[in-house]
Amino acid sequence: MKRIFALCTMLLFMGLLFSARADNAPEFKFEKETNDFGKITQGKPVTYEFKFLNTGAQPLIISNVESSCGCTVPKYTSAPVKKGEAGTIAVTFNAAAPGAFNKILTIKSNAKTPVKYLYIKGEVVKQ
Repeated sequence: MKRIFALCTMLLFMGLLFSARADNAPEFKFEKETNDFGKITQGKPVTYEFKFLNTGAQPLIISNVESSCGCTVPKYTSAPVKKGEAGTIAVTFNAAAPGAFNKILTIKSNAKTPVKYLYIKGEVVKQ
Protein backbone atom coordinates (compact mmCIF):
# COMPACT_ATOMS: atom_id res chain seq x y z
CA MET A 1 0.00 0.00 0.00
CA LYS A 2 2.86 2.38 0.82
CA ARG A 3 4.46 1.62 -2.54
CA ILE A 4 1.27 2.42 -4.39
CA PHE A 5 0.92 5.70 -2.49
CA ALA A 6 4.57 6.57 -3.19
CA LEU A 7 4.15 5.74 -6.89
CA CYS A 8 0.98 7.84 -7.16
CA THR A 9 2.69 10.74 -5.40
CA MET A 10 5.68 10.50 -7.74
CA LEU A 11 3.43 10.42 -10.84
CA LEU A 12 1.47 13.43 -9.60
CA PHE A 13 4.71 15.36 -8.96
CA MET A 14 6.03 14.48 -12.44
CA GLY A 15 2.74 15.58 -14.01
CA LEU A 16 2.89 18.93 -12.23
CA LEU A 17 6.53 19.37 -13.23
CA PHE A 18 5.77 18.60 -16.88
CA SER A 19 2.80 20.97 -16.81
CA ALA A 20 4.96 23.76 -15.40
CA ARG A 21 7.59 23.19 -18.11
CA ALA A 22 4.93 23.32 -20.84
CA ASP A 23 3.70 26.67 -19.49
CA ASN A 24 7.25 28.05 -19.75
CA ALA A 25 7.83 26.65 -23.24
CA PRO A 26 8.57 29.10 -26.04
CA GLU A 27 5.73 29.91 -28.42
CA PHE A 28 5.25 31.75 -31.72
CA LYS A 29 2.93 34.74 -32.09
CA PHE A 30 2.87 35.69 -35.77
CA GLU A 31 1.59 39.02 -37.09
CA LYS A 32 -0.12 36.93 -39.76
CA GLU A 33 0.13 33.31 -40.89
CA THR A 34 -1.02 33.70 -44.51
CA ASN A 35 0.24 36.09 -47.15
CA ASP A 36 -1.67 36.74 -50.35
CA PHE A 37 0.70 38.11 -52.99
CA GLY A 38 -2.25 38.85 -55.27
CA LYS A 39 -1.29 38.92 -58.96
CA ILE A 40 2.43 38.49 -59.63
CA THR A 41 4.41 38.35 -62.86
CA GLN A 42 5.69 35.00 -64.08
CA GLY A 43 9.47 34.62 -63.67
CA LYS A 44 9.87 37.55 -61.23
CA PRO A 45 10.56 36.32 -57.68
CA VAL A 46 8.57 37.88 -54.83
CA THR A 47 9.45 37.80 -51.13
CA TYR A 48 7.42 38.14 -47.96
CA GLU A 49 8.75 38.27 -44.39
CA PHE A 50 6.62 36.62 -41.71
CA LYS A 51 7.37 38.34 -38.39
CA PHE A 52 6.88 36.63 -35.04
CA LEU A 53 7.35 37.22 -31.34
CA ASN A 54 8.39 34.63 -28.75
CA THR A 55 5.62 34.82 -26.15
CA GLY A 56 7.01 31.97 -24.01
CA ALA A 57 9.50 32.15 -21.16
CA GLN A 58 12.26 30.05 -22.76
CA PRO A 59 14.32 30.84 -25.91
CA LEU A 60 12.62 29.77 -29.14
CA ILE A 61 14.81 27.73 -31.49
CA ILE A 62 13.74 27.00 -35.06
CA SER A 63 15.32 23.74 -36.16
CA ASN A 64 14.02 23.68 -39.74
CA VAL A 65 11.68 25.34 -42.23
CA GLU A 66 10.55 23.29 -45.22
CA SER A 67 8.58 24.43 -48.25
CA SER A 68 6.07 22.43 -50.24
CA CYS A 69 8.05 22.85 -53.49
CA GLY A 70 11.39 23.96 -54.89
CA CYS A 71 9.94 27.24 -56.19
CA THR A 72 9.56 28.44 -52.58
CA VAL A 73 12.75 29.21 -50.63
CA PRO A 74 12.59 30.02 -46.90
CA LYS A 75 15.20 31.84 -44.79
CA TYR A 76 14.74 32.13 -41.04
CA THR A 77 16.22 33.43 -37.82
CA SER A 78 18.69 30.73 -36.81
CA ALA A 79 19.77 32.20 -33.46
CA PRO A 80 17.61 31.46 -30.39
CA VAL A 81 14.86 34.07 -29.99
CA LYS A 82 14.59 35.12 -26.34
CA LYS A 83 11.35 35.81 -24.46
CA GLY A 84 9.66 38.92 -25.85
CA GLU A 85 12.04 39.21 -28.80
CA ALA A 86 11.17 39.06 -32.49
CA GLY A 87 12.31 36.87 -35.36
CA THR A 88 11.49 36.42 -39.02
CA ILE A 89 10.84 33.76 -41.61
CA ALA A 90 11.29 35.15 -45.12
CA VAL A 91 9.93 33.24 -48.08
CA THR A 92 10.79 33.87 -51.72
CA PHE A 93 8.49 32.46 -54.39
CA ASN A 94 9.63 32.20 -58.01
CA ALA A 95 6.70 31.45 -60.27
CA ALA A 96 7.51 29.32 -63.31
CA ALA A 97 3.97 28.70 -64.57
CA PRO A 98 0.89 30.94 -64.78
CA GLY A 99 -2.14 30.21 -62.63
CA ALA A 100 -3.21 30.23 -59.00
CA PHE A 101 -0.85 28.94 -56.33
CA ASN A 102 -1.05 27.91 -52.66
CA LYS A 103 2.17 26.93 -50.87
CA ILE A 104 2.84 25.73 -47.34
CA LEU A 105 5.85 26.32 -45.10
CA THR A 106 6.36 23.80 -42.31
CA ILE A 107 8.23 25.16 -39.28
CA LYS A 108 9.83 22.79 -36.77
CA SER A 109 10.98 24.18 -33.42
CA ASN A 110 11.13 23.68 -29.67
CA ALA A 111 7.89 25.67 -29.21
CA LYS A 112 4.86 24.51 -27.26
CA THR A 113 3.42 23.88 -30.73
CA PRO A 114 6.48 22.13 -32.25
CA VAL A 115 5.17 22.07 -35.83
CA LYS A 116 3.63 25.24 -37.24
CA TYR A 117 2.38 26.08 -40.75
CA LEU A 118 2.54 29.31 -42.75
CA TYR A 119 0.87 29.86 -46.11
CA ILE A 120 1.44 31.92 -49.23
CA LYS A 121 -0.95 32.23 -52.12
CA GLY A 122 -1.66 34.32 -55.19
CA GLU A 123 -2.00 34.21 -58.94
CA VAL A 124 0.80 34.14 -61.49
CA VAL A 125 0.17 36.07 -64.71
CA LYS A 126 2.22 36.03 -67.92
CA GLN A 127 4.55 38.97 -68.60
